Amino acid sequence: MCPTGVDYFSTLGYQPSIAILAAGLISPLATLVLVAVTLLGALPVYRWVAAVSPRGAGSIHMLERLLPRWTGKITVLVLLGFTCTDFIITITLSSADAAVHMVENPYLPDTASQWQFWITIGLLLLLAAVFLGGFSEAIRVALFLVPFYLAVNLVVIVAGGVQLFQHPDLLGSWWSAAMASHASPWAAVVVALLVFPKLALGLSGFETGVTVMPQLSGSAGHRTGNRGKHPGRRLPGAMSTGTRAKVVGSHRLLTVPAGIMAFFLMTSSVVCTVLIPQDAFAEGGPANGRALAYLAHQMLGEGFGTVYDISTVLILWFAGASAMAGMLNLIPRYLPRYGMAPEWTRATRPLVVAVLLAGLVVAWIFDANVDAQGNAYATGVLALITSAAVAVTLSARAHGRPRTALAFAAVALVFIYTFVDNIITRPDGLHIALVFVAVLLTISFASRVWRASEPRVDTVTWDQQALSWVHEAVGLSVRLIAQKPEGTSAGDYSEKLLDE
Repeated sequence: MCPTGVDYFSTLGYQPSIAILAAGLISPLATLVLVAVTLLGALPVYRWVAAVSPRGAGSIHMLERLLPRWTGKITVLVLLGFTCTDFIITITLSSADAAVHMVENPYLPDTASQWQFWITIGLLLLLAAVFLGGFSEAIRVALFLVPFYLAVNLVVIVAGGVQLFQHPDLLGSWWSAAMASHASPWAAVVVALLVFPKLALGLSGFETGVTVMPQLSGSAGHRTGNRGKHPGRRLPGAMSTGTRAKVVGSHRLLTVPAGIMAFFLMTSSVVCTVLIPQDAFAEGGPANGRALAYLAHQMLGEGFGTVYDISTVLILWFAGASAMAGMLNLIPRYLPRYGMAPEWTRATRPLVVAVLLAGLVVAWIFDANVDAQGNAYATGVLALITSAAVAVTLSARAHGRPRTALAFAAVALVFIYTFVDNIITRPDGLHIALVFVAVLLTISFASRVWRASEPRVDTVTWDQQALSWVHEAVGLSVRLIAQKPEGTSAGDYSEKLLDE
């Protein structure tokens, strides 16, 4: 959970601030909507993805199989463009917010805020250097870092809760002000629903949990609980005991972080909204992009606040590392099958350099601004979750589960609305995603055309039957026709011969 959840948990570094900027005094209500969508929408969607994709290929591979031929291939390439947007912005946004936590530390001089851009660039270069040198050992740090980060956040939230308990008038004043700013409680609910697309950053991390399924225990001895009550009875399709164990483990890996994050999102939203002045969240304000860090310094002193800053900087930096690892694993999985040269996609260092250059360009375009990059990040996150919701809807229908498909269709509509609203109100993410899509499509098609005349086979080993045909054809032309051997019938061969 720690290495894969580092991206998900690190959003606590900036999510409360983004929620308050979007919803103001009704931020807790808007966050409640986010939590409901997470637990009732995104979590069931990705639990289904885990069940039908036990090898960790994820929702993109599901769409590739569910959509016919080139429709599926084009869809995958487009989604890969949005995935690149998600991962690249994760790297740059996390580094930028880590830099904000560094420069806002009171032990640094006031002029440190001028260094934020260059600190972001330095963190990006350091991240690339780690991958160029080898990252397998460094990820072990996450096993310490994630529990430590959650612990210091819990300390801040408990301290805030104690202060609210000791001064209950603060809650009353907040509630009165929140209701006074809206015509009625129902109007506040409507506003909370409408601003939900701006809070979509809190949904990141689910796709990563699915991709690690091959690493989970799948042994026959893995306990799966009582057969009569086991959730596997509701999983689509027949599974072996080992595969079912992988799926159950993946369900735990998705559910536990979602429950933990739901608690932290709600409690942090309440204490930050009530205890921090609203003007502190303005651009350049002391709580902008670092609401919990602001409380840590204010309530628990500069020493503990500095410890909180260090833990936040580290986990945000590791969130970028998680995204980098995702890029390095995702690109080689798909592009070779789409005409890309395998030698190019297997070269890790050139890929790291390419991702680094893209990250540097994005950081320069957005001037390492956390709020501005949040818009683009939300676009990538919502594209992945929306595609997953559509994929599971089609999958449930294909598995003969009409009621389940209808429920997933309702979830898909919510995410489609959110995705479209995000594009209309904040088109920056779409522009970046379209650049990645155009690059992928161009390279894929150009590579496929170039490789069309490239010999793929160096030698041919003939069996006895084939040798007899070759000897009989001496002096004649022998044509080798490519045909996939899996599931091929006599009719398929006849159709292939007619095509030739």
